[in-house]
Amino acid sequence: MSAVAAAAAEDERLLPRSPLRRLIGRPELGSVLGALAVFLVFAIVADNFLRAGSLGTVLYAASTIGIMAVPVALLMIGGEFDLSAGVMVTSSALISSMVSYQFTANVWVGVVVSLAATLALGLFNGLMLTRTGLPSFIITLGTFLMLTGLNLGFTKLISGTVATKSIADMDGFPEARALFASQLDIGGFAVQVTVLWWIGLVALATWILLRTTAGNWIFAVGGGRDAARAVGVPVERTKIGLYLGVAFGAWISGQHLLFNYNVVQSGEGVGNELIYIAAAVIGGCLLTGGYGSAIGAAVGALIFGMTSKGIVFAQWDPNWFKFFLGAMLLLATLLNLWIRKRAEAAG
Repeated sequence: MSAVAAAAAEDERLLPRSPLRRLIGRPELGSVLGALAVFLVFAIVADNFLRAGSLGTVLYAASTIGIMAVPVALLMIGGEFDLSAGVMVTSSALISSMVSYQFTANVWVGVVVSLAATLALGLFNGLMLTRTGLPSFIITLGTFLMLTGLNLGFTKLISGTVATKSIADMDGFPEARALFASQLDIGGFAVQVTVLWWIGLVALATWILLRTTAGNWIFAVGGGRDAARAVGVPVERTKIGLYLGVAFGAWISGQHLLFNYNVVQSGEGVGNELIYIAAAVIGGCLLTGGYGSAIGAAVGALIFGMTSKGIVFAQWDPNWFKFFLGAMLLLATLLNLWIRKRAEAAG
């Protein structure tokens, strides 16, 4: 018996796995099956769903969710939540707009200040979590409430209304709009630049999770903080890094919000954090941490995009949108649970 065969006999993890078994073990399998089902439903019931313009609209809707769903998924794999993610997007946009307008500066000054301020918010969440030991639910709920009040209070104090002033005529606006809110023509197909940001974040997050030591740390701290610390994983640094990742995604989304619509309503973003979490869960992330993928979160966001726009294309009553989302969340979670149990039973 060869050395490899002997080792395999002692440890079944060294046995070669079939392609089917590897496929079943992927956390995003359930979301992919769900996405195919949703696509087929709307392709049948909505006559114009398969048109290039309609698919572009679907991708755009998915990208605005997916940009945030990806870092939120990594945070959930690391065993934590961020309930402030939705309003942080609005905070990022408000800071960029008001700094540029009040100081009559090039809009890139506001963009850079917004990046620093948004990362500081992520750092605050991470430090509060690691230094106090409080649950991330409580910490980020507090941040959510504070940001909600600050967004409204400062906007009314500075602009006198609940919305920012227009900055469309300021220096640097066309260039910033091109980076964060432009539309590209790729092979005759109109694609919003947010789709490219989304794809780039998915690729980066997947590489981090599967090809770097930091990815191993993320899975380790999500699977068990004490066990991870015992084997030398820098738990605190990893969790802070994950919150900074969410803040970076919020900055990108916030700049798109600003440069796409020019003005920002201070009350926007409330409730979006639940959509980001739902997209990650539909994509296969466990609420208990230690399991999931960036690709799954992207597919979860795609399901949201197809559903939100497919209902419109099918001319269904949009008041049923939240019902469909809730039903998909439950069905996807049950399907992911069943697939995971099958994978564990298969070894």
